[in-house]
Amino acid sequence: MTKTYAIEVDCANCARKMEEAAGKVPGVTAASINFMTQKLRVEFDPQAEERPVMTAVRKACRRVEPDCEIDF
Repeated sequence: MTKTYAIEVDCANCARKMEEAAGKVPGVTAASINFMTQKLRVEFDPQAEERPVMTAVRKACRRVEPDCEIDF
C-alpha cells in the first residue's frame, strides 16, 4: 500500500534528511518527500498497520525537524 500525506518541512536539506529517517522506520519499504508540494509519499510493508507506522515516521522526522507536522 502506498499513501501520500501533507507534511510541513522548511527546507530541501531537511526534507532529504526526513526522507532518509522515514525510510528507516520498520514497516516502511520506501519514503519520498517532495519539498515543493509539501507531500510525503510512503510505501508500506504489506503486513504493516498504517497508524503505528506513521506515528513512528512522525517521531523520526521530528528528530530532524522538531516542529514537523504530518497529517495522517
